[in-house]
Amino acid sequence: MNARLIATCVLALSASGPLLAHPPLIVVEDRGGTTSALPYYRALNLQPSSGPAAAPTIQVPQPPARSFTEADMLPVRSALLTPGDVASRVIQAPGLAPLFLVGDDDRSHAWLRQHHAALQALGAVGLVVNVASPTGLEALRRQAPGLMLSPVSGDDLAQRLGLRHYPVLITATGIEQ
Repeated sequence: MNARLIATCVLALSASGPLLAHPPLIVVEDRGGTTSALPYYRALNLQPSSGPAAAPTIQVPQPPARSFTEADMLPVRSALLTPGDVASRVIQAPGLAPLFLVGDDDRSHAWLRQHHAALQALGAVGLVVNVASPTGLEALRRQAPGLMLSPVSGDDLAQRLGLRHYPVLITATGIEQ
């Protein structure tokens, strides 16, 4: 396409007045359009169609036949975390809301009883990283009334923070048991 043809198109369109919502285009450079775009298309590895072009069929996902409950998420197992001692250390995680990791074991139950008031004062959220059943999750919740406890695997968090044991409190400034 040459510059004269483009200029003619721009003038014709600009003459239509109110049909254009934007000012007319200005051609800055026209290299004549002699270079083929075929090498770019080959890089896409597009396969020719064998028949008339048909719109692809898109399968719309159907909602599940039933609603899921928290019990459907259980059991939760965190392979990288076990009950044990955690050495306190300083971290720098500005903006991190206080959270704690527990499991359905005697050590976590005792830790929740001992630290319940402090966890509640901090507004900490609990992640239950090892729990086998809804009964075990409910027993933990009875130890921590007023605190949110959610069953979730803690393996990713353990890797990121270098944790191997729980129960543990994690804040924006430190990790402590």
